[in-house]
Amino acid sequence: MGLNEFLFLLAGLKWTLALSAIGFLGGGVAGLIVALARTSGIAPLERVAAGYIGLFQGTPLLMQLFVVYYGLALVGLKLDAWVAVAIGFTLHASAYLGEIWRGSIEAVPRGQTEAAKALSLNYVSRMKDVILPQAIRISLPATIGFLVQLIKGTSLAAIVGFTELARAGSIVSNQIFQPLLVFGVVGALYFAMCWPLSLYGAWLERRLATATR
Repeated sequence: MGLNEFLFLLAGLKWTLALSAIGFLGGGVAGLIVALARTSGIAPLERVAAGYIGLFQGTPLLMQLFVVYYGLALVGLKLDAWVAVAIGFTLHASAYLGEIWRGSIEAVPRGQTEAAKALSLNYVSRMKDVILPQAIRISLPATIGFLVQLIKGTSLAAIVGFTELARAGSIVSNQIFQPLLVFGVVGALYFAMCWPLSLYGAWLERRLATATR
């Protein structure tokens, strides 16, 4: 494998990182809304949010990307592959992060909410200043763990022809007929992205466990 092939893999890596960032950040914003809906105490809103989470957690990511790209095209909404996978990963991430953060919000001791109410804090202030800062801290290990899964899941974007790292590896392999070498490099690049995050998540989990003893 020559320099040109390696640079092509790095270009795919760039799109893997970009897609992961868009999916995680967009999914984080939408996931916060989902989590707040799930813990709102308003039954219809909670049921809608639970259904949304169930839909995306109960179906494969591959199928979700397929539906966004090909399904919308059937009704006249033809999206560019980049836009389609960005939407697909954002929706997917929002469901998982929403459920992670819902659990974290509910893990905050009830006494914190009661104390905030006793201080006459409204809902927005109560969540922004009291509940969410604690919930975010609790959720960090699981959130980082999901980010690792999201990075690896970007390989499924190839279903719509999007050239990220895994698809770039497949293209290079088909050109130079050295699949073990090419995918060894691809695997090493994925490892370089995911392993530090996994270590950081494990460290945060241990630190959180120590702090709550």
